[in-house]
Amino acid sequence: MNRKFLFLWLFLCCLPLKAWAAVYEVGPDKPYLNIGDVPWESMAAGDQVLISWRPEPYREKWVIAVQGTQQQPFTVRGVANANGQLPIIDGNGATTRDNLNFWNEARGVIKIGGANKPAVAIPAWIVVENLEIRSGRTPYQFTGRNGLTNYTKNAAAVYVENGQQVTISNCILHDSGNGLFVSAASREVLIQGCWIYDNGIESSIYEHNTYTAALGLVYQFNYFGPLRAGCLGNNLKDRSAGLVVRYNWIEGGNRQLDLVDAEDSATLVNDPSYRQTFVYGNILIEPAGAGNSQMVHYGGDSGDTSIYRKGTLYFYNNTIISTRTDHTTLFRFSTNDETCDCRNNIIWTAASGDNLALVNSAGMLRLKNNWLKAGWVASHSGLTGTIDNGGGNLTGEGPGFVDAANQDFHLGRQSPCVDAGAALDPGASALARQYVKHRLSEPRPAAGQLDLGAFELRQTSGGMPCLWLLLE
Repeated sequence: MNRKFLFLWLFLCCLPLKAWAAVYEVGPDKPYLNIGDVPWESMAAGDQVLISWRPEPYREKWVIAVQGTQQQPFTVRGVANANGQLPIIDGNGATTRDNLNFWNEARGVIKIGGANKPAVAIPAWIVVENLEIRSGRTPYQFTGRNGLTNYTKNAAAVYVENGQQVTISNCILHDSGNGLFVSAASREVLIQGCWIYDNGIESSIYEHNTYTAALGLVYQFNYFGPLRAGCLGNNLKDRSAGLVVRYNWIEGGNRQLDLVDAEDSATLVNDPSYRQTFVYGNILIEPAGAGNSQMVHYGGDSGDTSIYRKGTLYFYNNTIISTRTDHTTLFRFSTNDETCDCRNNIIWTAASGDNLALVNSAGMLRLKNNWLKAGWVASHSGLTGTIDNGGGNLTGEGPGFVDAANQDFHLGRQSPCVDAGAALDPGASALARQYVKHRLSEPRPAAGQLDLGAFELRQTSGGMPCLWLLLE
C-alpha cells in the first residue's frame, strides 16, 4: 500500500466514532422536507436530527428508540428562526413514518422507548431539545398503524415509556392531556429549561402538567404555568425515587406539587432514594381561586399506606406566594410517618395570617428559620401530627420583596429575610443557583449567612444572568 494512503487510513481509523455520526436536517430547503422522511428506525449513537422552524407546524409523531452513550448521545434538536421561535410539533392530525412500529401510539406525540421497530430494549442517552410540542389529547386524532386513531385522555406531548439518561431541555409542552409523562421503568431523567402549561382534561383530576415516575429525576429551571381552563389536575405530580425539584417557577394547578407513592413499582418503593425528596430554590405561587387550597402534598394517594413515601421531604429556600383571599394550607402529609424539614423559606399570603395553615392535619413538620405571615396557624382542620419549632422563625406583614405586585420576589436591602437563614441539613444539597425569569438561571451569590427564600440579595457588582444551557 502506498505510504501516503496507509498513513491516511491509520489516521481515519483513530478518529473518535462521533466523527462518523450522521446529521439529518429537516425543514424547508433541507435534505429532509418532513420529519417522517428521516430513517428513525436505523439511528445510532451520536446521530443528530435537526428540525428547522417553518411557518406551518410539523403534523407528525414518532418514537425514539436509540441506544446512545454518554460520549455519543442521540439528539433531536429544534433549530429556531431568527426571532427565536421554535419549530412546532403538532399532534392534531399527525402522521407517522410507515417504517416505524410501536405500541401505545395514542399515549404521546413524541414517544421514547417501547417499539417493535426499532427494537431497542432500553433506549439510553437521549436528548430532546428546542421544540414546541403540542396537542396530544382527546378529542384530537392522528393517523397511525391502525389508521385514524383517537388520542387517549392521558396522552402526553412527550411520553417516556422506557428510557435511561433522558434529557428534555428548552421545550414548550402544552395543549395535551399531560404535558410530560414518564413511566416507572425509566432511569435518570432530567427536565430543564422547559415551559410547561395549558395541559389537562376538563373536569378530570387525573391529567397534569407533568406526571412522572422514575429512578432518579431532576426538574430544574422550568416555568410551570396554569393548566387549561376547567382542568382539575396538579401542576407537578410525581411518584419517583430520588426526586429533586430545584430552581423552578411553579404557578397554578390544583396543587403546585403532588409528591405521592410509586403505586406501580416495587423497584422504586424499595430503593433507598424513595425516602428522600428534595425541593429547594423554587417559587411556588397559588393564585386566587385556583383549585385545592393545599399547595404541597407529600406521602401517597393509592390508599395502600405501606408504600407511601414515609421519608423526609427536604423543603428549603423556597419562596411561597398565595394570593388567595381565603384559606391557604402549605402542606398536606398523608400520614404521621411523613416528615418535612422546612427551613429558610418565605411563606407569604395576601390574606390575613390566620388564613395560613402550615399543615392539613397529619405529619411531622420541623420548622426552622422561615419567614411567615404573622398570625399563621398550625391547621385549619385539627392537628393530628406534630410541628417541631426549631427556632429562628420570623413573622410579619411583608417579607420585603422588591416588587411583589409585578412578581419580583427578590429581596430589598431592608428585608428582614436578609442573612436570616440557618445552615442546611447535612443531608441537603447546596444552593448553587437561583431562578431567573423565565427559564434561565444564575449562580446564587455566596456571601455569608444564607438569605431566606429562593433569591439571595442582589449584589451591586453581580454579573449578568446566563442561560442555563450554557452553564450546565
